[in-house]
Amino acid sequence: MKFGWLKARQTKYTAYVTAYILVVLAVLTAANWLANRHNKSWDSTANKRFSLSDQTIKVVRGLNKDAKIVYFDKTSEFTRARDLLDRYDNLSPRLVVEYIDPDKKPQVAKAQGVRSYGTIFVEANNKKEEAKSLTEEEITGALIRALKEGTRTVCAVSGSDEHSLDDTERGGYSNLKDLLERNNYKTRTISLLEKPEVPSDCTVLLVGGPRFDYVQPAVDAIKTYVENGGRALFLLDPPLKLGRSEISENAALTKLIESWGVTLNKDLVLDTSGIGRIFGLGPEVPLVISYESHPIVREMKEIATAFPIARSIEVKATEKTSPEKLFSTSGNSFATSNLSSPSIEINPARDKKGPLALAAAGTYNTGKEGSQGRFVVVGSAGWVSNNILRFNGNRDLFLNMMNWLSSDEDLISIRPKEPEDRRLTMTARQMRLVFYTSVVLLPLMALIAGVGVWWRRR
Repeated sequence: MKFGWLKARQTKYTAYVTAYILVVLAVLTAANWLANRHNKSWDSTANKRFSLSDQTIKVVRGLNKDAKIVYFDKTSEFTRARDLLDRYDNLSPRLVVEYIDPDKKPQVAKAQGVRSYGTIFVEANNKKEEAKSLTEEEITGALIRALKEGTRTVCAVSGSDEHSLDDTERGGYSNLKDLLERNNYKTRTISLLEKPEVPSDCTVLLVGGPRFDYVQPAVDAIKTYVENGGRALFLLDPPLKLGRSEISENAALTKLIESWGVTLNKDLVLDTSGIGRIFGLGPEVPLVISYESHPIVREMKEIATAFPIARSIEVKATEKTSPEKLFSTSGNSFATSNLSSPSIEINPARDKKGPLALAAAGTYNTGKEGSQGRFVVVGSAGWVSNNILRFNGNRDLFLNMMNWLSSDEDLISIRPKEPEDRRLTMTARQMRLVFYTSVVLLPLMALIAGVGVWWRRR
């Protein structure tokens, strides 16, 4: 009976409990190890606010060089930063995220030039770029700037009352300038009146809605630039004649573009579908939600873009060019040729019915190996103005155009999202309905039910 205690009931129960505890500890340890190695999360928000954008995923997973994100802040703020930065860290083994407290490592912070808490540096390709805030847009932008070699310059044409990159009014392009510079483009303004020649350091030429005609030497300079391998973006409004807002036909410039296979019609596109009312837009601002298969718009799925005061275009191939439509309006749209009346009048018997193409992209065969001219034409100049640039997919579409023109197709995607405004807007009638339902009807129903119960039990 020396080992009789081994057969005792208490010993068996103790062994069972011990085994259960060891199994539970083993499972928890394995789960913890897997969680550390494979950090996964599920984003249930409507606009995937807590998921990285397609562009960020494409850039980070496509890294062929080591990169580092260094975040300088108080240790107590690291948890807040990890919510975003750890998502980058999990995308690629080539990207490392480092957290440094400048109070604990002051020499490191001083050597890096850190002056304030929350400083973020992105290091790649032997370059260091600063992200100005803890947002995906800033961090991904800094990573792109660090990875890209060379300088990309957008030259905006001036001299014929085009939209100005420095104009901060609602119709200006100052927000467009900020958007370009955040995405590693430099901007400058050139005048083809003073010197009818496009500078050789211009990566993309921007013609942003001129009100007056271009003189022939300026048009010839643009022709020479594109047909020798240059890249150009043309944003041209319809030739409206409404008092002081009259816009010239710019016959010489539109004739040049027509020779490349894109005809800019003298009409005004009106959207009669009523979809724009959801966003507070009128029929003069056609919405686009359907896109073609061109690389510029291939990723633009179920994303709306808006084009105030737009004209339709027609596309056909020529001997040296191969233009393609990018997108069109819905079938519930018309193109009216009445460009001098402030009132909207549609004549179904006369006006052309949609879908109507609003933009096209094409290439010009220069005959030289490795040299290809590229151009994009949009029948509206106001869609990238300060007052509407942030509308839904307008920024994405514009940057996709710029990246295609500058041969940076690897950056064509959907950019980081801003927080979505999901406020509930109700009419006065709806507010009254909610008030009487929640404040009057529901309490009254509860009172009647209580009285009924009391009446049956009394």
